[in-house]
Amino acid sequence: MKQIVAVVKPYLAEKVLESLKRAPLEAVSVREVKGYGRQKNYLDQYAGSEYSLAFIPKVEIDLWVDDARCEEIVRKIVEVARTGRMGDGKIFVMPTKQVVREISF
Repeated sequence: MKQIVAVVKPYLAEKVLESLKRAPLEAVSVREVKGYGRQKNYLDQYAGSEYSLAFIPKVEIDLWVDDARCEEIVRKIVEVARTGRMGDGKIFVMPTKQVVREISF
């Protein structure tokens, strides 16, 4: 099993989730996040120093999928979320070593 973490632009999050509606996913979680990546330098150059540490709003979608379906899911996310502009987001794929389905206290 793999965990896919997709960080996308907020207005594309619903489209990404809709494209994965029929995909065989084990679990999904969604949260609003803020951050910056390489566009920080871009903002520094063109917007002035007061914006150099501006955090950009994003949506983080965490998915857990079978190993065999991982590449297909990543392709779907890229297909929907890529605009070709800076700041489209990132996709991280990580192995999942163990899943505990029932938690008892």
